[in-house]
Amino acid sequence: MKRIIIAFALILTLTAGLLAGCGRPDDPTIYGPGGSVQIPLRVVATIFPQYDFVRQIAGDLVELTMLLSPGAESHGFEPSPRDMVTMNSADLLIYVGGHGDEWVAPILASLDRPELRAVALMDLVTVVEQEIVEGMEVYHAHDHDHDAHDHHDDHDHHDDHDEHHDDHYHDDHDHEPHYDEHVWTCPQNAIAIVRALTEVLAELDPENADAFRANSAAYIEELAELDAAFDDVVASAARRTVIFGDRFPFRYMMDTYGLTYFAAFSGCSAETQASPVTIAFLIDKVLAEDIPYVLTIEFSNRLIANVISEATGAGQLEMHSAHTISHAEFEAGVTYIDVMLRNVETLRGALN
Repeated sequence: MKRIIIAFALILTLTAGLLAGCGRPDDPTIYGPGGSVQIPLRVVATIFPQYDFVRQIAGDLVELTMLLSPGAESHGFEPSPRDMVTMNSADLLIYVGGHGDEWVAPILASLDRPELRAVALMDLVTVVEQEIVEGMEVYHAHDHDHDAHDHHDDHDHHDDHDEHHDDHYHDDHDHEPHYDEHVWTCPQNAIAIVRALTEVLAELDPENADAFRANSAAYIEELAELDAAFDDVVASAARRTVIFGDRFPFRYMMDTYGLTYFAAFSGCSAETQASPVTIAFLIDKVLAEDIPYVLTIEFSNRLIANVISEATGAGQLEMHSAHTISHAEFEAGVTYIDVMLRNVETLRGALN
């Protein structure tokens, strides 16, 4: 990260005139022979969920950029010098927050643009700490530098959770808890985030505030229908337990709809290989509760799920976290609601 900031400082020095031209003036209006033209707000979203939320609220009334390339792995993401040039010309940066976005504060400090508004999704909703459930591989936050992830072959059982939680989810340096960053996976959280982002956009661009609020109100109705669809699926379900042979970024969804989950890894883990103990535990759960499907997440190698399926005869279904979408989906205009409606159908199959 220090190397990236130093590289950016050199670029900033060498191209000071260019960047000054790209920056937003105090008066966001261009005057010329043909009259005046309003310069749209420049909004930078780090990943897909907030990108799509702003797209639904503002449409082409803002100049919107997503830093993470479609289909790219977001865990361990650090911005390139080009990304930082983009942020340097922005009016608004929207990021997730938490340990996964620790690069944001030093980058903002290096930009030295107090007028750049920065909003973290995790500041807009009630967050929960990451947890270890029975059978899950342990994510040792204090054993890495927030880019790499490590695990051990031993595992903690649910009745040991309280005893070990502080050891596994507190950094040795700051002793702060690690909160689950996947706040958008619950439609109710998405509604709260959209409402908050709407007001931020309206404050930054009062001339378009009415349009932002009208678009937002219509979009929130769609999100409320999505929330109701999840409620309906769970209300009519034959079971309330799901098994993930994969990472698990759906804590907020499970909590909201009263579902129980077991998974190989927590949502923040970058691991793809679980210990035999963890795999055996998940196999036993599938067999004991007659679970029809093992769940995986988008872009998974499915290695763990394949082992569980082979041992139990269970099928596989994909739950999409909407963290990122493929390049083809991005080009086709796939939305957050499109992705989440697929999850409604996935849950319908998994719970019946």
